[in-house]
Amino acid sequence: MTTLPRPTTTLTADDARRIVLRAQGLLGAPDRRAGVRGVLRHLGAVQLDTISVLARSHELVPYARLGAVGRQTVEAAYWTDAHAFEYWSHAACILPIEEWPHFAFRRRAYRDRPHWHHDLPEGAYDQVIKQLRAEGPLTATELGGAKKTNDWWDWSGTKVAVERALMYGEVVCVERRGWKRVYDLAERAVPDTLLHDELDDTECLRRLVRLAGESLGVGTRADIADYHRLKAEQVDAVIADSGLVPVEVEGWGRPAWADPAALAAPPRGRHRTTLLSPFDSLIWERARTERIFGFTHRLEAYVPRPKRIHGYFAMPVLAGGRLVGRVDPAREGRTLVAKQVTLDGPKAVRAVAQALAEAATWVNCTNVRVERVDAPQLREPLTRELAGLLG
Repeated sequence: MTTLPRPTTTLTADDARRIVLRAQGLLGAPDRRAGVRGVLRHLGAVQLDTISVLARSHELVPYARLGAVGRQTVEAAYWTDAHAFEYWSHAACILPIEEWPHFAFRRRAYRDRPHWHHDLPEGAYDQVIKQLRAEGPLTATELGGAKKTNDWWDWSGTKVAVERALMYGEVVCVERRGWKRVYDLAERAVPDTLLHDELDDTECLRRLVRLAGESLGVGTRADIADYHRLKAEQVDAVIADSGLVPVEVEGWGRPAWADPAALAAPPRGRHRTTLLSPFDSLIWERARTERIFGFTHRLEAYVPRPKRIHGYFAMPVLAGGRLVGRVDPAREGRTLVAKQVTLDGPKAVRAVAQALAEAATWVNCTNVRVERVDAPQLREPLTRELAGLLG
């Protein structure tokens, strides 16, 4: 077993919080010239999800860091010029194309996997590859159908085959069209210099652990493993050689690792005030979010309505480097509806109003209607602030 060095740096909980915010692109001036592509490279992964309220999560993530960037600009930045690919990381994620070689370990694991939920019909795999070679890029529907019935899990043989080819790395999702994956052969979609599985598992894991540490700024072993959904033993095998350094964070009560570049300069600059997607990488892991921000975050979209506390798609509000409340939004024409607002006291009113006003402008709404506030006495001050901001 590798003997790990003892931490020589101790961080306060506030130091760690600021390092995390800067690493996630939410403290300091945003790199507007690098734009959405710069956000993707900086974070290393942007999660996809089917839910769309104000916008889809992969649009909300760059919005939170850059402000009101156009939604078409976001999509074009991800999917043009072979800049990115979709694969299984923290979940289904958009990933920088230069990281294709470092997911070879996962592609190999899928190829060696003995059991699958869906059976692969004989000949279906070869037929999909043949059709993509002749006609691609294509959706599963264009390939011959995605489902056998209306049940979401009842995939057709074609869908099973193309998803298996995606996991193996022979096929790539090159864009989302109406939320459907558009598939093409990796040999066409991935630049020649990157199209290989030559890196062994150790090199792949070392790179992903380093990237996770850089994207987090500072994190525990569990935090780092969760970023790209690695196993704890995979992290343990490479972390000593990853370039990350051990640190102690006051109040965390467990070993932590930091990006040395994040320790080299104190985090300074302007804090973003914004609504966060529940799938934002700042708050991916609930225990980490509670440890850093003292904020319990849970997506309630899959919770039965009577048991919801904060709402279907409650979006945490970030302001001053803190999570100061949450908003469950909806849209009715040109009105952004704050169906349910939770505020961390009167001091959060202005920040939540600012976050709502900016979000409304971004999605071309001219009005914000507040329906319910957890502290009823704060509803009128919030409405008044919104009126002043929206004119």
